[in-house]
Amino acid sequence: MDLQVEAEDLVFERQDGIGRITFNRPQARNAFTFAMYERLAAICEEANRDHAIKVLVLRGAGDKAFASGTDINQFREFKTPQDAIDYENRIDRVLTTLEQCRVPTIAAINGFCTGGGAGIAAACDLRIGTKSAKIGFPIARTLGNCLSMSNVSRLTALIGAARVKDLIFTARLVEAGEAANVGLLGEVVEDIAALERRTEEVARLVASHAPLTLNATKQAVARLQRRLTRDEGEDLILMCYTSQDFREGLDAFLNKRAPQWRGQ
Repeated sequence: MDLQVEAEDLVFERQDGIGRITFNRPQARNAFTFAMYERLAAICEEANRDHAIKVLVLRGAGDKAFASGTDINQFREFKTPQDAIDYENRIDRVLTTLEQCRVPTIAAINGFCTGGGAGIAAACDLRIGTKSAKIGFPIARTLGNCLSMSNVSRLTALIGAARVKDLIFTARLVEAGEAANVGLLGEVVEDIAALERRTEEVARLVASHAPLTLNATKQAVARLQRRLTRDEGEDLILMCYTSQDFREGLDAFLNKRAPQWRGQ
């Protein structure tokens, strides 16, 4: 599988200690290719090595989305059960790399933040959104797949088990006000211009603070939170991704029709 990322799909810039990552596929609501996931992980590893980088800001290009998850076309290559395991292992590894990045990470969220995009946002340390932000995991009405074990663990620690079930079972997208109330957003601003200003302010403030204090805090919080292991979730991943329902969900999504679920 070719994992070369197009340079314009994920843009990384550095200035004055702030690394800015832009998901740059606005025509696809910034949906992620596998290569983009790998590039995101590589940038986090670069930030771990380069102490000139003090903070990372993640944002989506355009005015429609932060990121809408994995590009559905990536799933068309799935042929074997191992493809499903490898995919969720990749998501676990990439988001864990983001979550454990040495420097603070800030998600600047406008518009749709769904699926893998919402997983990326949840793995960030701080989340600032506009009033138009919509966050959720609508997989129960789209593909019929499941979240990675790290995503389930991370979300449960962030918003609680009951709210995780609510989000998944209803497949609804949470609007900015509710997202702030439940902990999916730390702050809500008026529009994109305000989001850019406020994110810059917060990034510069955080970048000016003691890096060891920030890193110690990140590590301490991580040590308090148990993560489900990949092995603990393989049976659940295979149940969903090797099902007839997943194939039905994929076909329905690509052909813009409602899926007919059978629970098989």
